[in-house]
Amino acid sequence: MLKRRYGNKQEELSILGFGGILVKDTEPAAAEALVGQAIDSGINYFDVAPGYGNAEEKLGPPLEPYRDDVFLACKTGVRDAAGAREELERSLARLRTDRFDLYQLHGMTTAEDFAQATGPGGALETFVEAREEGKVRYLGFSAHSAECALALLDHFDFDSVLFPVNWAHFLSGGGFGPQVVEQAGARGAAVLALKAMAYGKVPAGADRPFAKCWYQPVEEPELQDLALRYALSQPIVAALPPGAQEFFGRAIEIAQHFAPVTGSEVEELQQRAREPLAMFQTAEAGGFPGFS
Repeated sequence: MLKRRYGNKQEELSILGFGGILVKDTEPAAAEALVGQAIDSGINYFDVAPGYGNAEEKLGPPLEPYRDDVFLACKTGVRDAAGAREELERSLARLRTDRFDLYQLHGMTTAEDFAQATGPGGALETFVEAREEGKVRYLGFSAHSAECALALLDHFDFDSVLFPVNWAHFLSGGGFGPQVVEQAGARGAAVLALKAMAYGKVPAGADRPFAKCWYQPVEEPELQDLALRYALSQPIVAALPPGAQEFFGRAIEIAQHFAPVTGSEVEELQQRAREPLAMFQTAEAGGFPGFS
């Protein structure tokens, strides 16, 4: 599988990552099989979080034999320094490792998130300390607000941002996403893509046919190919597939045969982005209090 440099660092990540939510609630043999499938396919980028139920406990044992050969990313949704420290140590123990390659502020969205995490006594203090201690190598964040992402990139020299790079958002004319990719690139930060093989966020109260997916996954094979290849044609490092196991093998197949999208394929995606299914209401499109 093709690999790309992690921002301005020397590490190279597979263009497809393994989202730890894939192993949530699985039996040990199933988790081992999924991790083995990823390794055999050339995936070396793994991402997990304590917010994914029991995914850390499930991922730790099968990943342990490969730990020195993979890039392991974890996150915390805790915004204060003491709580972030507690969660970091717990995640290290659950994943059977003494360090993370990347540790991220998880789900940064609002002005309150920003103020708490970056202010006095905030989680970012723990991140910097943990890096000095050798418990984490690189620092990043995930965000679902362009405004919050841009504010974080301006505030601190983060190594990467995990952010939706989604064909329906990029091509529908809403302007959500490209500015984050551009700003990260200008600062030498890597962009890791969420929601590449999806439509939009499932509206509150609507049915979620795939319990591990908050975005409506693309189920049509041709569109799956175009959507994931579109994301991977942007200046990003890697993309994480939908969290449901039903899509993992297909994502591997697309990534292993990756070719940049053509102009005519982009035009086709632009047409598809205007279809009702692609236009789910999304929190990202609306902005958030404190950001303008």
